[in-house]
Amino acid sequence: MGRRFRNHSGVMGMIAQIRPGLAVGFLLLVAACSQGPDPRNWASTGRSWDEQHFSPLGLINADTVDELGLTWFADLNTDRGQEATPLVVDGVLYNTEPWNITTAYNAATGEQLWRYDPQVPLRFGRLACCDIVTRGLGFHAGESGGKVIIGALDGRLIALDAASGEEVWSMQTTDPADRYTITGAPRVYGDRILIGNGGAEMGVRGYVSAYDANSGELLWRWYTVPGNPADGFENAAMEAAAETWSGTWWQSGGGGTVWDAISYDPELDLVYIGTGNGSPWARKFRSPEGGDNLYLASIVALDGATGEYRWHYQTTPGEEWDYTATQQMVLADIEIDGVTRQVIMQAPKNGFFYVLDRATGELISAETIAPINWASGIDMETGRPIENPEARYGTIPVMVSPGAGGAHNWNPMAYSPATGLVYVPVTETYMAYAAAESYQPGRGLGTAFAGHDDIRREIADYADANSKGWLSAWDPVTQSERWRVPYAQKGSGGVLATAGNLVFQGTIGTTFAAYRADNGEKVWEMPVQNVPIAAPITYMVDDEQYIAVNAGWGGGLAHVERSAYSNLHLGPPRLLVFKLGGSAQLPPMPEESFVVPELSPPPAPEADDETVARGEALYGENCAICHGNAARGGVKDLRHMSPATHAAFAEIVLGGSRAANGMASFADVLTDEESQDIHHYLIARANEDWGD
Repeated sequence: MGRRFRNHSGVMGMIAQIRPGLAVGFLLLVAACSQGPDPRNWASTGRSWDEQHFSPLGLINADTVDELGLTWFADLNTDRGQEATPLVVDGVLYNTEPWNITTAYNAATGEQLWRYDPQVPLRFGRLACCDIVTRGLGFHAGESGGKVIIGALDGRLIALDAASGEEVWSMQTTDPADRYTITGAPRVYGDRILIGNGGAEMGVRGYVSAYDANSGELLWRWYTVPGNPADGFENAAMEAAAETWSGTWWQSGGGGTVWDAISYDPELDLVYIGTGNGSPWARKFRSPEGGDNLYLASIVALDGATGEYRWHYQTTPGEEWDYTATQQMVLADIEIDGVTRQVIMQAPKNGFFYVLDRATGELISAETIAPINWASGIDMETGRPIENPEARYGTIPVMVSPGAGGAHNWNPMAYSPATGLVYVPVTETYMAYAAAESYQPGRGLGTAFAGHDDIRREIADYADANSKGWLSAWDPVTQSERWRVPYAQKGSGGVLATAGNLVFQGTIGTTFAAYRADNGEKVWEMPVQNVPIAAPITYMVDDEQYIAVNAGWGGGLAHVERSAYSNLHLGPPRLLVFKLGGSAQLPPMPEESFVVPELSPPPAPEADDETVARGEALYGENCAICHGNAARGGVKDLRHMSPATHAAFAEIVLGGSRAANGMASFADVLTDEESQDIHHYLIARANEDWGD
């Protein structure tokens, strides 16, 4: 303990240079940490319930980080996106991979202690709109022993004995016959576990649930959008929300899924949830007369004990661009206009950075963190965005910014109480939006991903030329950027801030890097053979501080824009762990990693225009969300299919021969003829672009 205290004392002097008078504040911070979460552990996704992704540890700091080296690593057994934040409790590191395979390691040595596979049915891979990912675990430190909590892709909430990996209890939190998934990390607050779900793209109704951590018993559930009025409303909040919808929205689910962010203030006993996009995306199909469609794209405060509604703030009224507000919500106490305010901060997909009073929901300030064109600002009298009416798309594609990937997505940002800055992974994006000619409830997004290809190509070219990414140090008091680190492409990872005046982030350049938290100077970087898109953590074992991060390219960005990243030469996905003086070496990259495979010419088109048009419509409804607009890019660029893939097309699409990689069978959705029509369309598209 003495070594850690001496280090904090040294860092205190360094931090005092960042902001006058901060040395005393930092001592208070260290004292607070002794009363809050053990700073040696990382027992929750954001380390603490405020989701700050900040650690008070400082052995690794701006002066010592040049000694940082890899100390151990573990290969991960899938090439899909590695988005999970590991947990560390009392010297054991718990990690989880796609399909929710969960492993415990000795956090100092990397020795595997146990491994658990929940055997998620492969058909759920088709329902996960943005890869078969998981963003982390929960941990419950109960009197009868610790439990690791898994939110499985198939909707189960599973508690494992932390010592053995044996299953303690399992509860189904969703209707397995419906098209729900779970990709977010469970949050554990005392003896309560909070879990949401995904599936808005699949036509479901969102909700968040609280379970008893000891027994798995359901404590309460709060729906995010109203159901069928004929069935009655669960509470007054749903009855009020129904006034903002029209038509028969419940037939298409409504959406609003809580697929990631949840925060908690124990003093106020308020749980904060961020809600997702509408189902379908195009508002005219789910709510023909318009309306705000509460509580889509909102921050909602609920009573922690009962789940009762307390307040909400809607970031995007009448949402129809996939502008979810499920991004991380950070709680902090900051001084604004000479008054200390209890705030909640969020940078959701829509491009604004919001600061709200977390007790009342009052909007304090909001400014854009990236170029956008769907709105010109926020009306501070009403709290509503000042919309650009041209962004409300019809059947002719229009370019909207940000695109569905958002100006900030799931990749966690971090807040440092030492600098007062929020470190945000930001992207500048553009996308073609167009409404479909027609819509069947529960089938597709109500949008068109094909047609008017001349317009789409123009938008795609503009997006390719102007999309970019950077790490932004954002001042939430002045709503301005202090510094930024630009990257050649968007796609860098989540963020960790520490009391060592450091910010860690994985980069799209297949490196892991550290920057000074006060001015953004890069002070350390290491090639790691893959892209660490997940958020790093830090922890301490036997007076040594460690940094850990999952490195594995994938997820939503790789799904829809994979062809833009064909220059990435990637090694195996890995869990990487670093410490001062670490000397482990990664194996050399295999030669085949650097070989760009030759493309085979597509088969000659055989179908008539009518067949190709049917295939185009079916592709837009069923395939575009993973394989890209107009078959450009995606998790696999289908214009680049090999002769063998062309020959096995029906076996893959209907037979599910590649289900283990997330491409489950569509036999329950598509007929043989429809599968053939899609294939004919893809052959036509490949021939159109062959030679480009």
